[in-house]
Amino acid sequence: MVHNYLNDLNEAQRQAVINTEGPALVIAGAGAGKTRALTYRIAHLLHKGVPAGRILALTFTNKAAGEMKERIAKIAGPEIARFLWMGTFHSIFARILRIEGDRLGYKSNYTIYDAVDSKSLVRTIIKELNLDDNIYKPGVIAARISTVKNNLITASMYSADASLQEYDKISRMPLLSEIYKFYASRCFKANAMDFDDLLMNTNILFRDFPDVLASYQDRFRYILVDEYQDTNYAQYLIVNKLASVHHNLCVVGDDAQSIYSFRGARIENILEFKNDYPDYQLFKLEQNYRSTQTIVNAANAIIANNESQIHKKVFSKNEQGEKISIMQSMTDTEEGFIVASDIFDKRYSQQLNWSDFAILYRTNAQSRIFEETLRRKNIPYKIYGGLSFYERKEIKDILSYFRMVINPEDEESLKRSINYPKRGIGDTTVQKILELSADLNITTWGILNEAGNYPEHFNSGTVKKLTVYSDLIKTLSLNADKSDAYTKAKEIAFGSGIMKELRDGKMPEEISRYENMEELLNAIKIFTEAAETNGEPSTLGDYLANVALLTDQDNEKEEDRDKVTLMTMHSAKGLEFKQVFIVGMEDTLFPSPLSTGSSKELEEERRLFYVAVTRAKKQATLSYALNRYKWGNLERSNPSRFLRELDPKYIQFPQTGGKPFRSKSGSDEKSSVFREEPTSYPDRPRFRKVVKPDSQPVTPFNGSDPSEFSEGDTVQHERFGNGIVVSIEGVPPNTTASVEFEKDGRKKLLLRFAKLKKV
Repeated sequence: MVHNYLNDLNEAQRQAVINTEGPALVIAGAGAGKTRALTYRIAHLLHKGVPAGRILALTFTNKAAGEMKERIAKIAGPEIARFLWMGTFHSIFARILRIEGDRLGYKSNYTIYDAVDSKSLVRTIIKELNLDDNIYKPGVIAARISTVKNNLITASMYSADASLQEYDKISRMPLLSEIYKFYASRCFKANAMDFDDLLMNTNILFRDFPDVLASYQDRFRYILVDEYQDTNYAQYLIVNKLASVHHNLCVVGDDAQSIYSFRGARIENILEFKNDYPDYQLFKLEQNYRSTQTIVNAANAIIANNESQIHKKVFSKNEQGEKISIMQSMTDTEEGFIVASDIFDKRYSQQLNWSDFAILYRTNAQSRIFEETLRRKNIPYKIYGGLSFYERKEIKDILSYFRMVINPEDEESLKRSINYPKRGIGDTTVQKILELSADLNITTWGILNEAGNYPEHFNSGTVKKLTVYSDLIKTLSLNADKSDAYTKAKEIAFGSGIMKELRDGKMPEEISRYENMEELLNAIKIFTEAAETNGEPSTLGDYLANVALLTDQDNEKEEDRDKVTLMTMHSAKGLEFKQVFIVGMEDTLFPSPLSTGSSKELEEERRLFYVAVTRAKKQATLSYALNRYKWGNLERSNPSRFLRELDPKYIQFPQTGGKPFRSKSGSDEKSSVFREEPTSYPDRPRFRKVVKPDSQPVTPFNGSDPSEFSEGDTVQHERFGNGIVVSIEGVPPNTTASVEFEKDGRKKLLLRFAKLKKV
């Protein structure tokens, strides 16, 4: 053990690290070295002689857990760090349930259903119950089930709760409790748990089996929780049960960054820690190492408007830095052009990488305009939180085979794999298997293996096809618990026929799917080698348990690194960039109109703004449009109330005239200069008007040659006036252009008839 590790800490961090006994609350401002303090606290416990197996550390991403474990290994040594119980809430509880799940009737090889699997099962149940999926929408139902599970409401409790039944009637979904009941029983029969079950079942396990709870209370002498403000009710209860004997609970977080209430996160967990543990120690980490002094001061001023908070004074010793820049545009389309142009200019003038830039927005739908404008300037970008690698069809297909090999009772995986590659087993046959399984209360795998016993349902030809499939799964299952993940995965990929199917494809998308399969096998190889190096289990079952719990941050590939990042503000938490653009700063977008009726919800939106601003290391730019398209109509927008709350000392205003907006305090000191009426903005792309001299007679309007046009051109149309060419598609003579007109919005025109004139 290296003994000088405490020298890496400032005094506040050092106190949070060395005071290891009893309950502790570490409030860490943005960029204040929270992860370092948590990591070194664990290293310090190890240095004091606490066995690694007695320490439980809970995080929200595998990436965070991995990075912390790596740092600890450098301080304490890898041979010690490997025995830590460190990981995400879901991965740690999944591990406990692998060991103890038989108490609840589960086998240790249970499958973990992701959100796609859960929604698919809900959709199947809605169909089987002959319900209208326009009323009982699978996504809405799945989200509702998730919410009640996180509040520890089981299917039987839900059915018995009169207020919940009444709510469902008002929502025109009176049979929701029936869907939940069928969903829960189908998961159990398939030996499967969804993400929320991992939390709910751990609570049930500890509630119903005191001896199991006592064994883990004794095991975990020290418990540390990262991002405590993001914990939900189920996580809160588990942590408090485990810590109730030794009381050595250290929670780290920032109430100012609590932004996930829509996922069930409860800011009360961190605000009321002092009530749960009256003898707690409070440590405040207030020095921001990430951002400039200007950004930190502006962020402090933003969050000061919230009443519910643990007060702290975050400061920075970095350079003063540039003021926060405000960008104003006429339309949302122009906003895209301005932001893309600014990124392009700064990248080259300041010798930055594309990855130094991020565009943050309130809703995913806002990404489209920025995607288009970045593409037009050949700026590489990535959508963060878009379709995950593991959600792509070909990946889900092969994973369904992996899951069948490990747990053949998995109904969702059987449905996906039974006729891929095609083996003549149609939807009707699959539906018969599902119906028989439900009627006889036998697993789908059980029906499949006994298909010959049901001649009234399956003819001999069908039985033969089903037998071919079941025999394949049985063959691929041989030695699955002994082979390493890579060896077995490769055997399944080729033995199932999937690799041949994809390899024979000639279309670009088929080649891409084959490459994705290759990438998956590469990932499994890396997992296998890492597990074997660390002395950890490396079977296919262990890989599946790991991959089922990955997050967006865990899935980033190397080739995605040097690109501009587009993401929602919620997705940006925990990340940092030199240059951050926060766009759509308008009252109809941010704060969300859904939050303005509640002071509690409005405060969460303000915390989201605080999170967005504090992602910036060097400069933050806030952008808003005076007009924005909604359902095809260009509508007026007003600057966000959050802009009007900014302290003028830390921002540079758009150079406009007119009356300033006032802050809610009404003081002159807090006034700011945001015009409501459309106005010009310096150095932005503008629509250029063609003015004809009064002395010349009006001549017929003649368009330019259609072949002359390219994206970004300013053009004029006889009826629609001035506009900008957004995109050009097709080949002559059927080339079309999408043009964003100054007054009439976007039009798609056939160029040979449009009579467009280049300006």
